[in-house]
Order: sequence, then C-alpha cells, then structure tokens
Amino acid sequence: MTNEDRDQVVEHVKAAYAEGRLDKFEMDERLHLAMTARTHADLMPIMTDLYGSRYPQVPAPPPLAAMKPGDLPVPRAYDAADRVLGAAAHLITLTGLFVIGPLIMLLAAGKSSPYVRKHALEALNMHLTVLGATILLPITVIGIVLVPIAWVLGIVLSIIGGVSALADGDFRYPLTVRLIK
Repeated sequence: MTNEDRDQVVEHVKAAYAEGRLDKFEMDERLHLAMTARTHADLMPIMTDLYGSRYPQVPAPPPLAAMKPGDLPVPRAYDAADRVLGAAAHLITLTGLFVIGPLIMLLAAGKSSPYVRKHALEALNMHLTVLGATILLPITVIGIVLVPIAWVLGIVLSIIGGVSALADGDFRYPLTVRLIK
C-alpha cells in the first residue's frame, strides 16, 4: 500500500465532510484511521462507510510475482516507536558501541519490526565496512590518511541515517559492503 492510496481515501473523507455526510468528529476519526492504515484491508471499512458496497476502488498492489527484485516494498514504520528504534540503530554507534550497537538493535527489535531490522542491518553493514577499512587501509601510505576520513564519514552518515529513520525515510549508506542480509 502506498501513500497515494491513503491520500485517495483522505480526499473521499474530506469530500463527504464537505457534502455534509459526516460531522467534524466522524471526519477526524476516519482521517486518523486512513492515515494509520497499513494495508488495503484497513482502508476498506472507511470507503464502505462512505459509499456502501459500491465505492470507488483503491488500486491493489501488483502481485509479488510480477515485481522485479528492486521493486520490493520498503518497510515503513508502524508507529513513532519504530522510527525512534530505527534512528537508535544508527545513532547508538555515537555512544561508542561501534558494531555492537546496531547488532543489539537488530537482535532486540529486528524480529518484531521490519523497519527497525532494515535500519539496523544497514547501520551494521556500514560499520563493519568502516571496521574492515580501518584494518586493511593502513597497509598503504595513502590508506593511513584515508582511515580518519572513513571514521568521520561514518559518524556523519550515522547522524544522517538517524535523522532519516526518524522521518520514516529509506536511507542506504554509500560505499558499503553489505555482508549481512
């Protein structure tokens, strides 16, 4: 389900309110239900209340078999707690828990929330990449100069990832070797 599906239902609720078929309380309640809907099945009762059994169809998502590997739906945060835990998966590394922090978030909350799992995996893979670069780069003279740059970049990108997770965004670290899937 996409935000366009929710927006379409919200427009129908607003139109029903403008036509006088709903009072302010009913409109607010239906808008809340529409904006917090996670599946098409959550939107169906709202449309059925407005139009009965004959209502405009909310488009269904394409079948999974017809989707390409890059088209898989991106997990979205269920609530604010998901967004905070997703941000914590990125930002916990700033406390000194470099690889351990995202791993703890993955093991603690990754099973219950696909959103947190996605962000914890992304943070874990990035910090494993920085750790590998820290071990391998000093072999060369230029690598010695690049190690501090990699660490500063890791810190800055962790902050960006945390902010993105709070905003329910889909953040992927650049130049990351994704060892864990």
